[in-house]
Amino acid sequence: DIRDPKLAVIKKQLVVYALLNKRFDPEPYKTVSAHSNDGMTWSPFADVTPTGWLLGCPVSADNAIWFAPAHRIDHGTAALLRSTDGVTWDVHASIHAGDRADETAVQFLADGRMLAVTRLEADGGIFGNAEAGTLISMAEFPFTKWTQLGWSKVTRLDGPTLVRDGERVYALGRRQVKVARPLLGQGSALGQKRSALFVVEGGELVHLVDFPSAGDTSYPGAVSVDGKMFVSYYTNDPRRDPSWLVGMLMPTKIQMAMINLPVIASEAKQSPREEIEETK
Repeated sequence: DIRDPKLAVIKKQLVVYALLNKRFDPEPYKTVSAHSNDGMTWSPFADVTPTGWLLGCPVSADNAIWFAPAHRIDHGTAALLRSTDGVTWDVHASIHAGDRADETAVQFLADGRMLAVTRLEADGGIFGNAEAGTLISMAEFPFTKWTQLGWSKVTRLDGPTLVRDGERVYALGRRQVKVARPLLGQGSALGQKRSALFVVEGGELVHLVDFPSAGDTSYPGAVSVDGKMFVSYYTNDPRRDPSWLVGMLMPTKIQMAMINLPVIASEAKQSPREEIEETK
C-alpha cells in the first residue's frame, strides 16, 4: 500500500512524496518520492534518505533550502529535516520526542519564524486517550531550538496541514465530534469524525468550521488564493455519519471545498453548507 501524498515544487520540478505502508492498520515505514516537469510524466518512485523518516509537506522561504517535518512511528519522535534538492535530507532539529509524537506540519510566519503542529497520540488505542491532542511549537531561525507554546486538547489533528493567510495561520485536519470517557477518548476509533478548519492562536487551536464530511475523513490539502481557501480532503458520504471504525470499511471519495477568508470564529457555523461551496 502507498499513502499520504504531499506535493512540493523544488528546483522547478513538481515533486510528490508518499509513504510505503505495511498493513491495513496503518504502519508506514519509509518515504518515497517522484518528480515531474509537467505533472503528466513522472519518474519512478525512489527512496528518500535518510530512510525510516516519514516526511510531511516541505516548505521553503527562498527556494534554495527546504525544510520538512518528519516523524518516526517506532521512536515516537517528530523532527525537522533539511534539504537542498528534496531527495537527500539531513535531520536538522528535534521538534518533540515522546508522547507518541506523530504527523507534523510546519509553516513560516510573516516574521520569518516557523510554526509546527504535531499530532500527539499519548497511549493511543482503539478508545483514544484523554491526554492525546495537538502540540503547537515555534522556532526562530535557524529553526534548531523549538519552544512549546501549548498542548491543545481541542483535537488530535490527524493529517495536519497549515496554511498562512497574511498574519493568520489556519490548521486543517481531523476533528472528533464528541470526546468522552471511557470509550470516546481523543482519537477513539468509535467516534464520529469531521474534516475541520481551525485557527492557531498562541498555544491553542480554535475550531472554526467543519467541511461536509463524515466517518473516515480528512488528510486535507489546502491553499489560499486571492482571499479564498481551496481545500481537498477525503471522506465517506457526508450524508451518513458512521463511526471512524465503520467508515474505514466503507467507500470514500475526494471532495473539494472553497471558503472565503478570513474565517472568524464568532461567525463560523457548525453546519457550514451555506458557507462552503462544495464540488464533487
